[in-house]
Parts: sequence; structure tokens; C-alpha cells
Amino acid sequence: MNNGPPPLPPFPDEFEPVSRDPVSRPWKDGSHSLSILLHGIFGHLYFRPHQEEVCQAVMAGDDALVVMPTGAGKSLCYQLPGLAHGGSALVISPLIALMEDQVAALQRLGIAADRLHSGRDRESSFQAAHAWRKGDLDFLFIAPERLGLTSFQDLIQEHPPRLVAIDEAHCISHWGHDFRPDYRLVGERLPRIQGVPLVALTATATPRVQNDIIEKLGINDARRFIRGFRRTNLAVECVEAPPSARAEMVKKVVTNPAARPALIYAPTRKETESLAAELADIAPSAAYHAGLPSSTRDRVQAEFLAGKLEIVVATIAFGMGIDKADIRTVFHTALPGTIEAYYQEIGRAGRDGDNSRVILLWSWADRRTHEYFHTRDYPEPSVLERVFEVLSSNPISKDDLQKKVDLDPEILVAALNQLWIHQGAQVDPEVNALRGADEWRKTYRAQRDHRLAQLEEICRYAGGRSCRITAIVEHFGDRLDSGVDCNLCDHCVPKDCLLRSYRPPTVDECRVLIATVDALHKHSNRTRLQLFKQAAEPEEMVRKDFERLLDALARENLVEVWSDSFTKDGREIHFQRAALTPEARRQRAFDPSMIELTAEVASKAGTRKKRKAAKKAILVSTVLSSDEETLLKTLRTWRLSEARRRRIPAFRILGDRTLEALVRARPSDNDELLDIPGIGPTIARKYGKKLLEMFR
Repeated sequence: MNNGPPPLPPFPDEFEPVSRDPVSRPWKDGSHSLSILLHGIFGHLYFRPHQEEVCQAVMAGDDALVVMPTGAGKSLCYQLPGLAHGGSALVISPLIALMEDQVAALQRLGIAADRLHSGRDRESSFQAAHAWRKGDLDFLFIAPERLGLTSFQDLIQEHPPRLVAIDEAHCISHWGHDFRPDYRLVGERLPRIQGVPLVALTATATPRVQNDIIEKLGINDARRFIRGFRRTNLAVECVEAPPSARAEMVKKVVTNPAARPALIYAPTRKETESLAAELADIAPSAAYHAGLPSSTRDRVQAEFLAGKLEIVVATIAFGMGIDKADIRTVFHTALPGTIEAYYQEIGRAGRDGDNSRVILLWSWADRRTHEYFHTRDYPEPSVLERVFEVLSSNPISKDDLQKKVDLDPEILVAALNQLWIHQGAQVDPEVNALRGADEWRKTYRAQRDHRLAQLEEICRYAGGRSCRITAIVEHFGDRLDSGVDCNLCDHCVPKDCLLRSYRPPTVDECRVLIATVDALHKHSNRTRLQLFKQAAEPEEMVRKDFERLLDALARENLVEVWSDSFTKDGREIHFQRAALTPEARRQRAFDPSMIELTAEVASKAGTRKKRKAAKKAILVSTVLSSDEETLLKTLRTWRLSEARRRRIPAFRILGDRTLEALVRARPSDNDELLDIPGIGPTIARKYGKKLLEMFR
């Protein structure tokens, strides 16, 4: 059950609800206390954990970095002080959809809020700016690009904010899982106004990201609030399973009504649809992904929130702004890219406080998929070096550059994009490039290595041998956490797992188990590799099977395993050590036949299709007609105009292949537009209306 604070006694007179008239705005004189506004405007009887201490720090004029998980109520940490300061708070957000949701929510409370972003027409933007200039707004939400406009800088000088909030602040950091170049410049572009507190908020920032945010924003004295990452009602289970077996494993769990409502994250659009169709025989189910018509996505979301759908199978496009309290199970049918993304997604489970389960199905094949995308987005430094060497102080067009470096067009764009981000190249909207600063190598290599390190981290987590919740808390650096094991996850209570099964060891495995324990009796601790070579190689056992034996010894509290690292050539190398527990040292002898090993999940028979050595290809003409060439030229002209307006390279708007796909498909409505590769909801929201006009 939910163990929230008990209800407060009846409000005293001073807590009578405050008038919510956005015209009179009774709070604008700054005389109302946090408690009065919390009750009278936001309608809450009590603060959630840690909210009050953040609000009080901001009210005292302190800068603050707030790192709290999704659902912890971060928004109130700037909204409440924003009103208590008398309004005129500036909020910077990178997501238009999130901006729209927050503005709508504030307006429903009678609070004067508006927004400025590329999805609004000129008249609406003018009205919002005019209202800010007059002091009629409590909150103005803006996209980070807006700070680069002289007209907006003038607006801020005319009417300075009383508080500045930066939402999704992890986007500022090169080390963040969702880095945005425009956000990186927020600290430089944001005029620091004397005595105005700055609040940076995010749900996902490791200690390294936290330090980078503070440095880039220039708020070195900011108070840090890293709180709330321990979820005491989530049972986490990670199961190594081949892709072909995962659908049946999901079915096994959600067949039980107690496991529903369930949210299942799948890696591809195709898988969301196929799995949702299979699950529809069990309970009302639907797929959700960016390629579906907007009307379908809205319906699925509404029906899931209303309880009409019990299962949603979605890509990561689902979840932003979804606040369904009673989700009992969250599945991942493939390995997420980072622990940060994983934690945000499992945070959707059990928000009502009742016990819930989150299950990750993964294998090393998932890692190879992530490595492919990493290589695509972060080319080898030698590729960037090749492009950089051709650049000079004289601008060169992308076409001429491609002839000189002889690279695949997509690889060239990826290399140029990274050089632009790391200031190794200056790229104008027409994609003419000049040589930039020489220092790009260090930051690019560091970021590229960091992205791989994030993949290493999630792989280590999935295959980890310690409490799942404690590992997450340590990852985010919550120093006030108790550090105790959760007593819910697959490590703490393996017998409670829904999808793991166990078997006794074979005779050969018993010999390796004895050899492993003997080796640790002789040496106080060994690395896993040393143990493998000493105990398993003589028995011709492969490394993966030996790891399963070591895991079993750890589960029986005979062996403890911990992470260690060393630095080599400027890189941190991670590995693990093992040692006997005090209990095992006291028991010189043990019976290996009593150890239970995790049973391996078998591939589903008959699912692998035989592939023919040769396949007939469907030949599609790559030659555009004269009409299509004209339309492509129109699209490129529009893209260039938009790139000039935003002062970014044209390939940051839409890629060449997406433009060609648009020309061939000629979408007639928003739903057809979303079927185009490279067009997602954000692009459709920003540019859909204009693009569709060009095809009429």
C-alpha cells in the first residue's frame, strides 16, 4: 500500500485557497508563503519527499542542481518558488511536447504561462513576448535556441526574470545520455542577472554529468539535491534470453491479471506491433510508436490511462508525460542504451506505492546492435581526422568535400556533425565547411569513449551480481541513501523471480566449483579472469559457463564479487574481483551438489528462418523524374531557409535521404508524413504543416 504522509488537519484560515485569477494574479506581490501557495494554488496537502528543502533553498536565493527521478515532483521545485517570488520565471526546455504539457497544466491552475518555440506561429509568439514584456506572465517557457536571438536577449533585458529554471539539464552535458549542442551554449547565452536564482533540473545525471552541468552553467556554488533514487516497491529482474524466446516469456508473466496494467518497451516499431497482436489474446493490448497516426497514438494513450487497455507495447516514444499510477509491470524486451534511460523507463511502474515488477530481457546480441549504431553516429577519430585535414580557412561545399575525402555520404555527414559539435569545423546553413579549432580531438574522443562506457555500464548492470536498486542508487551518486540491499530484486531474493529457473550442477561443474573455492582459500582475492584460468580452463569449460558457476556461489553467500578498475593510456578499465565470504572461510568444506545454477533460456524452436544464399532484389529506380527533381529543389530551398533562420547546418534540419524519401512518397497528411524514415513526432510537429503544403 501507499505509505505517504498522513493527511494534514483542516486548513487554518491563512490556508484558504488563493484566488486563481490569472488576471489579478494575487501572488505577484511575492507576499504568499510556500505553504499557502502549495495548498491554495497547487492543491497539495503536503510536500513530496525533498521538495520543500529545494524550494526553501531557491527562495533563499541559492542556485540549485536538482536530480530526482521521474515522478518525484521536480517541476514543483521551480514552479512554487517561481510564484512565491511573484512570477516572471523563465523556463528553458528542450522538448516542445513537454513544454506544451507544462504550460497547459499551469494554465489549468489559473497561472499565467506561455511559451516561445519554433512550432508556434508568428502572431502567437508576438503575443507571448508582449505579455512577458508587460510583466503579465508568471512563467515563460522557451526552447534553448531562443537564447541565441538578439531580439530575445533584448526582451530579457527589458523585463528580467526573477527566477530561471533549466529543465532536462542533462542535455547540457557531453556526458549526458541525451546531449543537445544548443543546450551546451545555454550557460554562455543566458545573461546572469544579479540575485536571480538558477535551478537546473533533471531525472538522470550521474556525478560526472552533475559536475559538467554546474561548470557549463557557471553555478559553482549551487546546492546539490541528489535525492530519491531508491524505489522501495520495485522488484527488478534481469534475465539473459535469446530474442526468439522473449515473446513467450512476456506472455508467461502478463497472463497473470496481477501483472497488469503492463508497459512493455520493445526495440523496433515492427516488434511493438507483432508482440501487441500476440498479447491481444491475453488482455486488451495495443502498440504505440512514432510511425502510427497521431489519432491512433492519442487513442492508445487515452485508453491506457483510462484502463480500457491493459497492455501497451511501445518504443521509447511512449512515456513522456504519462502519469499512470498503477502500472504493475514494466518489461524491456531488449537492452536499453544507458542506465539513465533504463531508470527513467522503469520509473513508470508502481507510482501508487504498491509493489510492482520490472523485467529486463537481454543478451550479448543486443550489445552488438548498440555497437552498430555507435559506429554509425560516432565514426572512428581517423575518419574525422581525414575530413579535418581537407578543411581550411576557405569554405568548401559538402559535394566538393565528399569528392576529396571519398566517404559514404552518410558517414561524411556524421563526421561533419561531430566536428561541428566539437568545434573542429564551422558549418554554415548551406553546409559549406571551414576548419575550426584544433582542440576537437580530445573532447570528441572523450565523448565517443563515454558513449561506449555507458554501454559497458548497462551491460555490467544487466549481468550484475549485486542488489539492483543499490547499484542504481550508486550510479546516480545519492550519498544520503542508506546503501542497504532492497530485498526485492533477483539478487536479493532469487527464489521470487518470475522467469528464472534453477538446476543442479553436473559432475564436471561440481569439480570446477570445488576448484574455484580452493583457489580462493589459497589467495585472498582473485580477478574473475584469474579464477577462470585456474579453475575452469583445465576442465575445458568456456568462460560464459564459468560465470554462471561464480554467480551461483555468490547467491549462496559463499563468494562476494565487487567491481574494480585501473587507468591505462588515459582510459578507465573495469573488471571484477572475487573473494570468499567470512562464512565460507569458516566452512572449509562444502557440498557442490547443493549449489543451484541458473538454467539457460533456450531459443524458441523453429523461429529462425532459413536464409537463401542469393535473394532476388526488388529494383527501385534511383533516378528522379523532372517533377521530382523540381520538388526536391523546393525542399532543399526550404531546408536552407530554415537552417539560416536557426543558424545551424542544413543537415541538422533533415537529411538528404529523408528529403528524397519525401519526394518519392509525397505524403498528403500527417499520418503519411510519419511513415517517412527520418520523420518522427517532433519533426512532424515542427515542420509538418509546411512540408505538407509543398506537396499540394
